[in-house]
Amino acid sequence: MIFPLALMDVELMKLGWACKCPRCRTGKIFKPGLTLELKEQCSECALDLSKNDSADGPAVFLIFILGFLLVPLALLLDAKLNPPLWVHMVLFGVIGLSIILGTLRPLKAYIIALQYKHRPRDWES
Repeated sequence: MIFPLALMDVELMKLGWACKCPRCRTGKIFKPGLTLELKEQCSECALDLSKNDSADGPAVFLIFILGFLLVPLALLLDAKLNPPLWVHMVLFGVIGLSIILGTLRPLKAYIIALQYKHRPRDWES
């Protein structure tokens, strides 16, 4: 069965990638710098961001995604070129860290946007 793209909310994905507030869609939700710390509230609409509960969701998704992508690539590389083990460690370590650092914030923002959309009672004062 093909998963319909309509069920994957593309607007929420764009919102997550931009790391914007799920209510006003303009305010930044993370503190400045390379951090996963959320602001206490949105600077534009004053949404209380401390009520989010993304927990380990973004990290678990990344573990599954990286496992699905990198393990077959490592096996394929080993079967075709048979490089030394240190090449695998360096190459896939750099690739894995790059993917993690590039996607962890947007993925956390996406999960927060999903929670805001599907569990609105959790965000009420």
